[in-house]
Amino acid sequence: MTKPSLADYAARLSISDWKDSNLSRFTPSRIKTEVLSGLTVALALVPEAVAFSFVAGVHPLVGLYAAFIVGLITAVIGGRPAMISGATGALAVVMVALVSAHGVEYLFATVVLMGILQILSGIFRLGKFIRLVPYPVMLGFVNGLAIVIFWAQLTQFQIPGPDGDKVWMTGMPLMVMLGLVALTMGIIWIMPKITSVIPAPLAGIAVVAGLVIFFGIDVPRVGDLASIEGGLPLFHIPMVPLNFETLEIIFPYALILAAIGLIESLLTLNLVGEITGKSGGASQECVAQGLANTVTGFFGGMGGCAMIGQSMINVKSGGRTRLSGISAALFLLTFILFASSMIEQIPLAALVGVMFMVVIGTFAWQSLTILRRIPLTDALVMLLVTVVTVMSDLAIAVIVGVIVSALAYSWNNAIRLHALVNIMPDGSKVYQIEGPVFFGSVAGFARLFVPDEDPDVVIIDFMYSRVVDQSALQAVEDIASKYQALGKTLQLRHLSRDCHALLNRAGQLMIDSDDDPSYGIATEYSIKTGIF
Repeated sequence: MTKPSLADYAARLSISDWKDSNLSRFTPSRIKTEVLSGLTVALALVPEAVAFSFVAGVHPLVGLYAAFIVGLITAVIGGRPAMISGATGALAVVMVALVSAHGVEYLFATVVLMGILQILSGIFRLGKFIRLVPYPVMLGFVNGLAIVIFWAQLTQFQIPGPDGDKVWMTGMPLMVMLGLVALTMGIIWIMPKITSVIPAPLAGIAVVAGLVIFFGIDVPRVGDLASIEGGLPLFHIPMVPLNFETLEIIFPYALILAAIGLIESLLTLNLVGEITGKSGGASQECVAQGLANTVTGFFGGMGGCAMIGQSMINVKSGGRTRLSGISAALFLLTFILFASSMIEQIPLAALVGVMFMVVIGTFAWQSLTILRRIPLTDALVMLLVTVVTVMSDLAIAVIVGVIVSALAYSWNNAIRLHALVNIMPDGSKVYQIEGPVFFGSVAGFARLFVPDEDPDVVIIDFMYSRVVDQSALQAVEDIASKYQALGKTLQLRHLSRDCHALLNRAGQLMIDSDDDPSYGIATEYSIKTGIF
């Protein structure tokens, strides 16, 4: 079967795809909800993009352009309507080392290569492997990310000190800031109980911004971070030498950024899918993220991926279709081109209040109540992923969680292996194996048998077992050699045809049966060739 091409993925943006996004059922009320939800997201994107630009060591417009381009392209062709993408902190912390060592032009080249790697991941359907992420890892990811979002907002409670360094607010400025944050959160909480005409987060921002501007309250505003005024992003080929030395520099960064971006995007895709009742789209999202980052690199952007915070704002504000994401990107561009002076007057307290409500809505509070009711391993994995997400980054946290879960699963299966032993009327002994035989259980498999004490005829029945890998095959061979060395007859029942073909010494001991199972064995040959 041929691999799907990029054109195949573009063709998926068909009428049926748009129908799935409810675009065929748009009404004036639906359009208004989607557009206002996009406006709310755009307002929350501004300080995030500026802050992440500072983290990466680039000009704020580099982050804003990335938020616009990545957000627009993924909104149009992404795998999940209503999901928001843009510049993120998870990528920015990796970029800072590259920018400081080689400059921003190398960053643009890296983002282009990052996008190409993500496109290839989508074409070869690597996104499907996100299904290997266990649910405890998902809960840990969500909780860790909620804590990271909360922690990031605390920097807004810092102001320039006498020596230019950031210091924490105290006294009346702190009280005013906290009061405005609480007011925003209160409006967001109570607004849905009154009306759904305006998204609650947008209402909170509008009311608090109006009070601050009307009464001239002296609090930090968006403009205090940096000016967001700029022009249209221009096509720009990264000014780097096109040679192998450049590739050696940018490829490691591109590979790490591509992996982090896809992991965060696919986990966010699953999370939004649970809320909106959608599924699938992993490979399409990989291609969309890759195309978005490739284009961004050629237009002076820092690249990006899915943003769980802004995605939650969009979903909670009523956004359910591609229109909300498209609106958010276009509003963001409008702010840059025409409305920078207005947006710069919005108090940071209002945006902090919105993000605090996102934290409350994102954190899986039920995970705290089920800790004592779930297996200890799952609880430890959940806590481990949460801690690693906060202390390190998302990609490492997910990888660690998957590895620990896999090891725990292997251990549980290894200790579960046992045999039911029966002595037949003819004096032969039957070992009925129950549980998988694989690298983790081969030691226990060997301990099941006592060749010196067994009768002359021994039967090993694999009806309720499965020989999984090369280690298991070797274990069967070793047992067979021990019985043969003692001059005893060993028979093997209910092994798959793969085992028949791959077993050497024990091959002649097989007993064919009509109910022999059929499954593939993970051997060195099958792993190298991809044939199972």
